[in-house]
Amino acid sequence: MSDNISREVAEAHWSRTKKLMITTLIIWAIFSFFIHFFVVQMNSIVILGFPLGFYMAAQGSLIVFVVLIFWFASRQNAIDEEFGVAED
Repeated sequence: MSDNISREVAEAHWSRTKKLMITTLIIWAIFSFFIHFFVVQMNSIVILGFPLGFYMAAQGSLIVFVVLIFWFASRQNAIDEEFGVAED
């Protein structure tokens, strides 16, 4: 972070960044672990001929991860711009 910002601004920036990071980690954990714990139960639901548990294990989680990366990057950039520490 830049040396020309005040301590209060730096702490506010870190607080917002930390909240975003925790939110992202919770979403990641849900789609990495918790969804897969219930694969057997989700297999009773069929979408387009595929059991939902199979779909979430094979495709759904990966799609969520890619969307999550882009969402995180855009939100972090917005936070950086709000506090004047965005990269050029």
